[in-house]
Amino acid sequence: MRPDKIYKGNALKILLVEDDNVIANAILKTIVKTEFRVEHVTLIEEAKHVLETDQCNLMILDLGLPDGDGLRFLKKIRTEKKQIPVLILTARDRLHDRLSGLDSGADDYLAKPFDVPELLARIRAIKRRLSGRATNLIQYGSLKVMPDYLSVSLKEKAISLPVSQFRLLQYLLEEHGKVKTKQQIIETLYSWDNSVEDNTIEVYVSQLRKTLWPDLIKTVRGIGYFIPQESQIENQHL
Repeated sequence: MRPDKIYKGNALKILLVEDDNVIANAILKTIVKTEFRVEHVTLIEEAKHVLETDQCNLMILDLGLPDGDGLRFLKKIRTEKKQIPVLILTARDRLHDRLSGLDSGADDYLAKPFDVPELLARIRAIKRRLSGRATNLIQYGSLKVMPDYLSVSLKEKAISLPVSQFRLLQYLLEEHGKVKTKQQIIETLYSWDNSVEDNTIEVYVSQLRKTLWPDLIKTVRGIGYFIPQESQIENQHL
């Protein structure tokens, strides 16, 4: 059986291996509103198939699964030299269990019950490590963006942005120098929101230009938008 795919796009892709539907649905409902993609499976055999056929960037792994032990599965993929980061999500919360999970190759360990915002924060931390960025600060000239806190400042002055615009700014900054089509932007950031269309992206870009500075986001006519390399911005924004 092929697992369901949720939130298609070009963002970081997460493989969620969790057989508890209540927990899985809570995670999916939240993640689908973020910049991440997620594919959900309930069995180790399904997870193996996804890892063999799809390019995933992160696996969230429950340990008590119907067709085997998640910890044993983790040890096996590590012996096979699979380097995918793994965040263990389990009810096993004793110190011995946490140490066992980390020693078996997990990158992080979160015990149930947990708060979904904490799970998202840990996912973002792993994403930063994958991108080689140790902190949650994105700096572009005099513009500073803190994704974990949804905060923006320009020349040390705090700027208030709606979440929808913030996510677009973050995405274009993280992919600066690359042209992103409107469809890519919609699929990556807003596929959960049916009200977002091409002209919605145009409005967001226009509002960001007014709030920050006019030539921050460049238009490639008929294709999409991009933020140029930092070396190309004007001195007044450095």
